[in-house]
Amino acid sequence: MSEFLGKAQKSQFDGQFPDGHPVRVYLEENILIRDLIEQLIHINVQEDFENFEKVFMKLSSVEKHFARKENQLFPYLEKYGWTSPSQGMWSFHDQIRENIKLVKIALENKDIIDICNIFQTVTVELEQIMQVEEKRLLPRAMELLSVDDWKEFREGDTEIGWMFDNPPTSYPEPEYIHPKDDTKKRKLPFTLEDKTHFDEGYLTPQQVNNIFKYLPVDITYTDENDRVVFYNRGDERIFPRSAGIIGREVKFCHPPKSVGQVLRILSEFKKGTRDVAEFWIQFKEKFIHIRYFAVREDGVYKGVIEMSQDVTEIKILEGQKRLLEWD
Repeated sequence: MSEFLGKAQKSQFDGQFPDGHPVRVYLEENILIRDLIEQLIHINVQEDFENFEKVFMKLSSVEKHFARKENQLFPYLEKYGWTSPSQGMWSFHDQIRENIKLVKIALENKDIIDICNIFQTVTVELEQIMQVEEKRLLPRAMELLSVDDWKEFREGDTEIGWMFDNPPTSYPEPEYIHPKDDTKKRKLPFTLEDKTHFDEGYLTPQQVNNIFKYLPVDITYTDENDRVVFYNRGDERIFPRSAGIIGREVKFCHPPKSVGQVLRILSEFKKGTRDVAEFWIQFKEKFIHIRYFAVREDGVYKGVIEMSQDVTEIKILEGQKRLLEWD
């Protein structure tokens, strides 16, 4: 761990820290800090004021580096009984913050002498604190914190941010988990206001309506009293429906020649002897697949879903077309 400084300067972290590891990110930021300081040293602030100001503002984002240490790293160190960084180093952060603020004021006033003098102080202070990080703080943190501790860092780090233009690699690198095996409960990134909790997930009435509208199937739902209570109004329905069907007995919603068979299906569903009935027909030069599904709650019949789908194009599919071949 005593080799941190040399490794930070050479960016030789592979084998010591995986991509995105919080310690690696701290060290990579130190490389960026030193690079920005080097750029500023070689800018003539009087001749190239705007460029100096732009680079210095980037350097001032070291606040994120400090904030992650104070709000992420220090609490973990305290958990293991090491409290001195929270006291001494935090005070040093505040001292650097104050001097960065003074440079910004000098930049606003275009006071070249103050800019140069205070900036020189900032560079010395930043180098001192980076030396402490690399030789003492981070090596000791690596000894104290567990792998699980470091894994917990990422969420908090994301909320605070980094000095980089783009976020560093996630740590640990996300492992692909098939949706059927993903049981992790996550903090929801949306409000539950106006949403209904379904078996899995939450939807607003408008979202439910949109789902039914864009499903490429005709759906009609008849309740346990044989009354039609719902149908989806898609743009290209196979069999026309109108609002007058809602509340109507299902036996009046089918042609006389087929109503007997429909009633038989309902009877079998209610008795529990059948759960599915399916048919396929030619209709207006299309191949239509029609299915009826019994709906039950704890074994009690609650109605039937009628679903019709145009499978003309599906029926003639052959071979395979993979997701990556989509164009």
